[in-house]
Amino acid sequence: MTSTPKSSDLMLRLRDLAHGEGGMAAVEFAVILPFMLVAYLGGVEIGEGVAINRKVAITTRAVADLASRYITIHNTDSATILGAASTIISPYPSAPLAVTISGVKVDNKGNPTIDWSDTLGGTAHTVGSPVTLPGTLNTPNAYYVLGEVTYTYTPTFGYVMTGHFPLSGQIFMSPRQSASVTRVP
Repeated sequence: MTSTPKSSDLMLRLRDLAHGEGGMAAVEFAVILPFMLVAYLGGVEIGEGVAINRKVAITTRAVADLASRYITIHNTDSATILGAASTIISPYPSAPLAVTISGVKVDNKGNPTIDWSDTLGGTAHTVGSPVTLPGTLNTPNAYYVLGEVTYTYTPTFGYVMTGHFPLSGQIFMSPRQSASVTRVP
């Protein structure tokens, strides 16, 4: 024979539930969990974006540095320099990477123009097109190697940060071995 709970037993159980703290931690955790997940995923996405931005800066400096060490750059040299960018940017994917190296000559009147330009995954500059130099570099009869890198960062989860974030770097370096760097096929 089964007994039916009395209303007084039910009231005691409800009172115990209301005064009990055993389930309170579970409720608090359930309330806080979404905020913790957003903070964690946001931290991962922002951290990865900062790491890739740092890799872009390192890649920019490395390609310009490599090109500035040459007196004459041939097609194979250019391909090697540009190809090094994919290795430097790893472990991140190289598909959204665009790298450009260019020679910039400044004439005797202080007008900087593109002398030559090579790219991987981007658009090379037109020979003879004007360049804007930082004020301290714009001196007559100078020559620079310009390294440019762009990378489109797309967050892995896309939960906290959505969309695509363009990252870029640009650096001018003076040639190391000669007054200019010549580009030949």
